[in-house]
Amino acid sequence: MTVTSPLPAVRPRRRLSAPVRRFLRHTLAVVGLVVLVVFILAAIFAPWVTAGDPSRIFFTDLRASPSAAHPFGTDELGRDILTRVVYGARVSLTAGLVSVVMAMVAGTGLGLVAGYAGGWIDNVIMRLVDALLALPFLVLAIALAAILGPSLQNTMIAIAIVSAPAFARVTRGEVLAQREREYVQAAQALGARDGRLILRHLLPNISGALTVQTSLAVATAILAESSLSFLGLGVQPPQPSWGSMLNAARGYLAEAPWMAVFPGAAIFLAVLAFNLVGDGLREALDPRGRDA
Repeated sequence: MTVTSPLPAVRPRRRLSAPVRRFLRHTLAVVGLVVLVVFILAAIFAPWVTAGDPSRIFFTDLRASPSAAHPFGTDELGRDILTRVVYGARVSLTAGLVSVVMAMVAGTGLGLVAGYAGGWIDNVIMRLVDALLALPFLVLAIALAAILGPSLQNTMIAIAIVSAPAFARVTRGEVLAQREREYVQAAQALGARDGRLILRHLLPNISGALTVQTSLAVATAILAESSLSFLGLGVQPPQPSWGSMLNAARGYLAEAPWMAVFPGAAIFLAVLAFNLVGDGLREALDPRGRDA
């Protein structure tokens, strides 16, 4: 009598979640995500993928055109533009991410309080938000940066202040939509305290809208940081920044156009990538989305 050993159990393949599958079907969003990963990796490993010091001067290569030695060429002082663009990615990505995180924390908190409390509290908070939204985004950022003083830290604070109202408005709208849902009423009937109700029930259910708003706000923040640096209100020389590099290239557009092309292309690609990812997240996190 032969004894056959039992076949090993075959584990079912774990399927990706529905939002991930919808995001991966959005081709442009995946392309944008790949571009962002390239920027982030280049910024993290900048000393190993570039010439090293972004302030190093090559005296014999002033305004040298792109070549094997300098793939993006050099600037008016003989500094390698590729190195400065990669190190500038650190500044722009840091400014964009940190400022948006600060704006999200402040704006989301205000929106949660306004939407949940209602009444005069809602009126006071939202009128303040409306007043800030009535001012042009970049004009207000320039004014705040000028008051605070030129530096990367003050630039991030200024961008965070002007970005927070958008988070407050989005959060309030989502809270108003969720406040009358059955799960909220059930939690209230069970005696859930306001803080627990907001943090354990409302906040997780509006996280999708906040995620989309965050990705789009980072793109706007990168543009704002570049604009402030272009005007001399952001990162100060010799620290590289895409905006300050564009400012320095203004006087050499005819004889050395590469000085403006590559930092300008970096801004364009980074902002476009965040917007594409934001569009993909909006479709992926849409509760009405269906899987094929």
